[in-house]
Amino acid sequence: IGQHETMCNPIAQALIANNEKTQFNILLGLCVGHDSLFFKYADAPTTVLAVKDRVTGHNPLAAVYTSGSYYGWLKKTAETK
Repeated sequence: IGQHETMCNPIAQALIANNEKTQFNILLGLCVGHDSLFFKYADAPTTVLAVKDRVTGHNPLAAVYTSGSYYGWLKKTAETK
């Protein structure tokens, strides 16, 4: 309480990108509903690099970063079943 907390506001983010006259936007870590709002309000073409997901604690690239260790082990375990 009483501390700054950043909030997700995809409409404002799109309007800021429009104001900066971006030519292409790459979204990272927005949930599906929020990236849809960004697409709607952004003037420039937009793509998604990685979405937010609850399985990795909202760290969408955790599986990529740990593919040689934990997630690699999970994959091997799943393949042997």
